[in-house]
Amino acid sequence: MKAISLVNKALKAVKEEGIQGCAQKTKGYIENQKRLRRKLDRKYADVLFISGCGEDLPHPWRYRVKHQREQLEAYNYSTDEVYFTQLDIDQIRYYRAFVFFRCPMTETIGTFVDLAKQLNKTIIYDIDDLVIDTQYTDQIKYVMAMPEEDKKAYDNNVRNMQKLLRKCDFAITSTDCLAEELRKYIPKVYINRNVASEKMIQLSKEAIVKIKKDNTKVKIGYFSGSITHNADFEMIKPVLIEVLKKYENVELYLAGELDLPVELNPWKERIKKYPFGDWKKLPEILAEMDINLAPLEDTIFNKAKSENKWTEAALVKVVTIASDIGAFHDCIKNGETGVLCKDNDEWKVELERLITDSLYRKKLGEQAYQYCITHSSTVRSGSYLTRIMGNELNDNYIFVLPGLEISGGIKVALKHATMLQKAGKDVGLFLLSGEQKWCEFEGYKIPVINLEDTEIRGKIRYMIATMWTTVDIVEQCIGAEIKMYLVQNWETGFYTEGDPLRIRANQSYMPGENMNFLTISKWCQQWLKEQYGHESNYAPNGLETERFACHKREMTGKIRILIEGDCAVDYKNVDEAFEITNELDRNQYEVWYMSYNAEPKSWYKVERFLHKIPYEKVPEIYTQCDVLLKTSLLESFSYPPLEMMATGGYVIAVPNGGNVEYLKDRENCLLYDAGNIEKAKLLLQELQEDRVLQEVLYENGQKTAQERKWENIENNILSMYRVN
Repeated sequence: MKAISLVNKALKAVKEEGIQGCAQKTKGYIENQKRLRRKLDRKYADVLFISGCGEDLPHPWRYRVKHQREQLEAYNYSTDEVYFTQLDIDQIRYYRAFVFFRCPMTETIGTFVDLAKQLNKTIIYDIDDLVIDTQYTDQIKYVMAMPEEDKKAYDNNVRNMQKLLRKCDFAITSTDCLAEELRKYIPKVYINRNVASEKMIQLSKEAIVKIKKDNTKVKIGYFSGSITHNADFEMIKPVLIEVLKKYENVELYLAGELDLPVELNPWKERIKKYPFGDWKKLPEILAEMDINLAPLEDTIFNKAKSENKWTEAALVKVVTIASDIGAFHDCIKNGETGVLCKDNDEWKVELERLITDSLYRKKLGEQAYQYCITHSSTVRSGSYLTRIMGNELNDNYIFVLPGLEISGGIKVALKHATMLQKAGKDVGLFLLSGEQKWCEFEGYKIPVINLEDTEIRGKIRYMIATMWTTVDIVEQCIGAEIKMYLVQNWETGFYTEGDPLRIRANQSYMPGENMNFLTISKWCQQWLKEQYGHESNYAPNGLETERFACHKREMTGKIRILIEGDCAVDYKNVDEAFEITNELDRNQYEVWYMSYNAEPKSWYKVERFLHKIPYEKVPEIYTQCDVLLKTSLLESFSYPPLEMMATGGYVIAVPNGGNVEYLKDRENCLLYDAGNIEKAKLLLQELQEDRVLQEVLYENGQKTAQERKWENIENNILSMYRVN
């Protein structure tokens, strides 16, 4: 069932029940929409995480996707996630930035990234292991022992991760060593260390209370995680054999994908092995331990690894003894928050001290706990990641439009949007109603969001209202930092006295205190100040002169007059144009009428009616006509006269606020006062007969059109939107 827009409902309520009745109905509708949107998956958010790790590798996904999402959410950045094989090109429309975690380059991802870059979205690569080059992965004994076909597939995946890494704007990683290596492939790398989630801390605190330790035993735990850690365990195996021999109260607990060495079989009754299990159960298992082992071989691959094992043990007040390399070296204060060992001799001495000195190991466990609770949680550390996003994400500009039916006002907004996109800004369109997903305008592609079925959760740096019906949306958007109103006309005048919409339109010029007014009309700038007390930033309107082929009209033979405008709209004053042309001699004149919406009235004399002419075809119409007769009474900026002059044609017009800033009587056009039908007919006759006048109007008309070329005023427009 097609949704009914908020604006349509609001306008209906205004007509039927007045302003107050509309307010009550609108409030009820908004509340209902809030309930409905809770059920919707569509939302405009800040960051989408795309994970390359599935259920077979839950541990990396949890730390680098779930926990970083929690960091951002805790500091009011909205996030989502998707598995990389489920990524859809349409998702580009809904987010400002994309974090690819351990993803390989694929055809879909390549297309996605190219389009995202074209739209000035921010592309980030996140990784927590040196799996971006085979020079690193070939140092892993487990990888080198793979069957040939498996190794070939693994290596290809590694190379594809590097390809995607190189296409990103910057990288985020977990350790200093990893950052140093990544900078060989991408210049800008940030370090955001792995930290504990709120749930981890909760479960750890519960485990501390629940678990009662057996003081007659010393339990040593080694929780390896992946099978790639077999070699690390082998490194300290001689030390473990010695302590198992020497201390009968020592028990060894092993968890993960670890192959138990046969040399440990003599003590198998004191060795317990856990399978790779649910991380939620890990705090209770760890809390039973007295000592946590974290050995690592001294390889570049291992130096790049995170300090997760230390953090997880610290959260249950268990001391960690670790190899003095990489993240352990960076994070553990030796003898204060853990123990670091450079070789097996140190491993033996330090491990025996921890076994025999319970007060010492408890002290270190407590100090590690206090440090991690204070520094190593998502909530405590999330401000750094949000600062990265705040500094790196492109400013986003969101134009709120009633719809995408092309009109002069919509074209101006779209032109401004394309200029901002060209200037490197992340630009989007929010529609009050519409089914479009993309807007393609003058070679630019702009993402479109339908507000009827999308919840706005993301931050918006600049949000721009474009018509009076869009002002409330901008005012009420909590996530919009700088709110702007692009005023292109006095829309109050669109409605006759007594129409409730006249009051609603007028209210839009008295919004909240934080609205910044912009305009492309000096006339609008004047009445905004005089009538409503608002200062506004002005930039002139422009024209794509290259779209309008120019030729000088000879004004011989039958003269073709073009009338343009919607005759159903009173202020367009189209009836007056036909009152003029209906009396003309059809042997000397013919009339074409161009209208996007309304069809000609029955009494109009029209040789050719041009209905809903596509935007790109409009210049052809102008070039086929000699004179534009434009009789509008109210316009903020009137394009048709300028467009007609660009083609070399002539203009007879009624002066109004939207054309007097560039139309100069008897310099580039002929002006007459509205209602003076006879004067208009005389001007037509004079124009046809006076060759000198034709030459003056032609030359100055061309000059006026060229002065309004968009490229000549682009900097003015960008400055209006605060682009330096």
